[in-house]
Amino acid sequence: MSKGGRNIPLKSFRSYLEWKGLKKIRAKGGHEVWSKNDLSRPIVIQSHIDPVPLFVVKTNLKTLGVTIKDYETFLLS
Repeated sequence: MSKGGRNIPLKSFRSYLEWKGLKKIRAKGGHEVWSKNDLSRPIVIQSHIDPVPLFVVKTNLKTLGVTIKDYETFLLS
């Protein structure tokens, strides 16, 4: 991923969240809420915006306690 970054396809980010063990717990009003037991707060993404803006991905990765490199590793696997 370039330093400036690029937006992430919604399908890809959903797959990543599932890979990290999260489950979609609800979807309402254009938003999806994902969670798992050890998170301090849920991950929220807008399901009507595709691709997902990079700043949203980075914020959610911070909540997960991982870096963009972890996501890139997932893409290469």
